[in-house]
Amino acid sequence: MSSPQVLEVSAPDDRTLRRLARKLILLVIAKIVVLTAIWWIAIAPHPRPDTRPAAIEQLLAPAHSSTATNTGHP
Repeated sequence: MSSPQVLEVSAPDDRTLRRLARKLILLVIAKIVVLTAIWWIAIAPHPRPDTRPAAIEQLLAPAHSSTATNTGHP
C-alpha cells in the first residue's frame, strides 16, 4: 500500500503580503481619484437648486394670471 501524500501548505512570506497590501492600497487610492474626477467633471458644474423658503413658496404658489381669468367660472 502506498502512503497518502501530505500536502504542505506554506504561509506566504512577508514580501508577498507587503506587495499585495501595497497593490490594494494603490487600487483604493486610484478608485478614489477616479470617482473624484468623475464627480468634478459630471456633477459639480451643475447649479444647485434654490432651496430658500421664499423660492419654494414662489414655485408652489398658484399663478396670478390663471386665477384672475377663472373668476366667476366653476
